[in-house]
Amino acid sequence: MNPPQVRHPASTRALLAGLALSLGGCAMAPGMYVGKQGAVEAPKRTTLLNVLNRPVEPVTVAGPADTAPPGAITPITPALIQQQRAARRDEVPADVQALFAAPKTYTIGAGDVLNIVVWDHPELAITPAGGLGTDAGSLSGIGNGYNVSPQGLIQFPYVGTLKLAGLNEYEARELITERLAKYIKNPQVTVRIQSYRSGRVYLDGEIRSPGLQALNEIPMTLPEAIGRAGGFTATADRASIALSRNGKTTLINLAQLIERGINPSRILLAHGDMVRVLGREEAKVFVLGEVLRPNSQPLRNGRLTLNEALSDSGGVNPISADPRQIFVVRTQNPEKPEIFHLDAQSPVAYALAEGFELKARDVVYVDPVPLVRWNRVISLILPSAQAVNVTRDATTAK
Repeated sequence: MNPPQVRHPASTRALLAGLALSLGGCAMAPGMYVGKQGAVEAPKRTTLLNVLNRPVEPVTVAGPADTAPPGAITPITPALIQQQRAARRDEVPADVQALFAAPKTYTIGAGDVLNIVVWDHPELAITPAGGLGTDAGSLSGIGNGYNVSPQGLIQFPYVGTLKLAGLNEYEARELITERLAKYIKNPQVTVRIQSYRSGRVYLDGEIRSPGLQALNEIPMTLPEAIGRAGGFTATADRASIALSRNGKTTLINLAQLIERGINPSRILLAHGDMVRVLGREEAKVFVLGEVLRPNSQPLRNGRLTLNEALSDSGGVNPISADPRQIFVVRTQNPEKPEIFHLDAQSPVAYALAEGFELKARDVVYVDPVPLVRWNRVISLILPSAQAVNVTRDATTAK
């Protein structure tokens, strides 16, 4: 005799079918997940009978795409920390080294105003009448002010047009003396740059007085230019100073140079240089996942450790975080991103986190424990199940 068949209401059958589909599709669980060791493959076919009969097991919410390729994840170890410190201590980027230069003598350029005196010949101190490049408004009490034309020329009595651009004061004096010797016996000439207007650098960004700075006979270094502009603002990032020259931009870490004992005054500025001091908000790291306060944090003069980033985010969540699965994703090279892994199951591991230096745009991610992912799946199912129950009760009541 066959047992009587129990007929379930349509609402109950819909509920069980929904549960089966949801449990079979746990790979669609909410939130992110980083699969370090590989994913557990789901059964090829899930039936309602299998779901009702099998024991409840923790669900690994991962798929094949979550598994990193071999060698893509680098463990954070004492050896890695030592390697990073050695690179930070010894390496000076080649493009920064190219900016180191020895001081050079200032040379006359277009726009400079020259003071030229021929001793014992006051007639040569008469203001030229409309001479080439002469700036009558720049005359001093001891001689004439001669404005160097855009072609690098001046007009001087007796000798006519002279090209002085590219010469220093000594060379200009020798040239004028040589030309005047044809008209004056043993001339004594003094040449002095009265106004420096041919060399300029431009400063912008997080400094107190952005704008133009003129070059003079004293070679201008990077720290001097910043000092002339009033110094850094409170939000300036001393590790991110961009210097643009001849179409190429070099990023200078001023704090790092000082840390290594390198005098940043070795960086000499040249005419046309553009210096931009970036703000701290432009160099951030992002802390996501199972921390108490996910956020973004600026680097502090180019430095921030993994320990500091986790601490400023409130630490790992003691309820939902898996301390064995802390990752740092670095995408400075988009074609070959780097992933670093820290197993912080033991508190001693945070000593490694203190030594691990983060870089701008790094992403710190703390993975959840498998049970948390399971609970998040259930939290999506229960509202639907409750809605089905309410509908069934309302139908039965009628």
